Amino acid sequence: TIYIKADGTGGQSFGAFVNSGITFELEGDANDYFGKGLCGGKLILYPPTNSTFEANETVILGNVAFYGATSGEAYIYVLAGERFCVRNSGVNVVVGAVGDHGCEYMTGGRVVILEDIGKNFAAGMSGGIAYIYDKEDKLSHRINTEMVDLDRIETEADSNEVKKMIENYIKYTDSKEADAISSDWKNAKEKFIKVMPRDYKRVLQSR
Repeated sequence: TIYIKADGTGGQSFGAFVNSGITFELEGDANDYFGKGLCGGKLILYPPTNSTFEANETVILGNVAFYGATSGEAYIYVLAGERFCVRNSGVNVVVGAVGDHGCEYMTGGRVVILEDIGKNFAAGMSGGIAYIYDKEDKLSHRINTEMVDLDRIETEADSNEVKKMIENYIKYTDSKEADAISSDWKNAKEKFIKVMPRDYKRVLQSR
């Protein structure tokens, strides 16, 4: 219904509390609390098209993005700061990479990470699912496994869900890295770590 295309730098809390039917597309960079409390809207962030740096090697999104977000979707073609999606309870996000304490206290939603994670990932995570593309099989030791299990993409439903999110990410950000993953999906999906809280898994299985 409402589509806002912005250029330049998004300050603190850009796109906070955006409702259903509203899309913010930002070509540039953003500060802390990006998408805080997102409740149904869509956020898209990618570097300036004329920039000379590599998007997947540059941090241009601040800390605590999507803090307390409850629903909606987002596509972030950048490296994000620390505490990405802390207390997320329902938003679906695809991002290049995140810093320390990613998905801390997360209770719902889906997060797909296509590059790297910092230390203490998933600390206190009690709901939702995170999928991490671990191309070189070196990221599992950065995940806090006190409350979560580390699995692989095993079901067709999981495979379709993640692939669809990546395809949307390519559509909105034109990420060449994501396009390479999608083009070789049969092999690439074997490299994803599925991070899922044990109690959440038990509830779904009992249902």
